[in-house]
Amino acid sequence: MVGGGGLVQLPALFTAFPTAVPATLLGTNKLASILGTASALGRYGRSVRLPWAALAPGAAIAFCAAMGGASLATRLAPTSFRIAVPIALTAVLAYVVRRKHLGAVHAPARLGRGGRAAAFCAIAAIGFYDGSFGPGTGSFLMLLFMRVYGFDYLHASASAKLVNVATNAAALISFGIGGQVHWQFGLALGACNVAGSILGAHTALTRGIGFVRTLFIGVVAALIAKTGWDALTLVRAGAASF
Repeated sequence: MVGGGGLVQLPALFTAFPTAVPATLLGTNKLASILGTASALGRYGRSVRLPWAALAPGAAIAFCAAMGGASLATRLAPTSFRIAVPIALTAVLAYVVRRKHLGAVHAPARLGRGGRAAAFCAIAAIGFYDGSFGPGTGSFLMLLFMRVYGFDYLHASASAKLVNVATNAAALISFGIGGQVHWQFGLALGACNVAGSILGAHTALTRGIGFVRTLFIGVVAALIAKTGWDALTLVRAGAASF
C-alpha cells in the first residue's frame, strides 16, 4: 500500500538466520521484494494511469544507482544507513504532517530542465540506498513523487512501485551474480510477498486517497520507532565495545 515492507521483512531474515552472510540475506530479500512489488504494480496498473514517459528515465537511473549500491553492500556493512534512516524518515513525516493537502490532488507538475535534474539526482540517491540496504525506500519515493512530481497518494504509490521494481531488479542481478541469493527460500518468501502486495494494492485502491494518507503517516511513524530503536541499539553496542 505505502511501502515500508523491507523494515518488516529484512529484520525478520536477520533474526531467522543470525549466522548467515548479510549480503546473502540482502539478496534473498530483494528476490522476495521484487516479486511482491511487481505484483502490486500490476494491480495498480489496471486502475491508475501512469505517465510512463516521465517515469522511465527515472527508473533507468534508479536501476544503475541500485546496481552500484548493491555492489558496495557486498563489501561494506550498512551500519551507517541504520543510523541515518530514522533521521530521514522523521523529516519525511514532519513534512507530510505539516502539509495536509500534499498528495490529496493529482496535478502532475511540468518540470523544467533544472527540476528534472534535481528529481533524477534524488532518485539516484534513493536507488543507491535501496541497492545497498533498502528499508524505507517506498516512503522516500512516495514523498518525492508527491512533492516534486505533483502526484496524489495513489499515483505516487504506483510510481514508487515502478521505480522500486527497477532498483530491486538491479540489486538482485548484482547479488545473484555474486552467488548471494538463497533462491529456493527467496521464491517461497516471494509467494507470500505477492499475496500481501496484491491485497495491499487492492485495499488502497478501494479505500481511496484519505485512507492511504493516514496509513502512510502511520507506517512512517512505525518505521521511525523501529529504525530509531535499531540505531540506538547499534550506538550503545559501539559505545560498550569502545
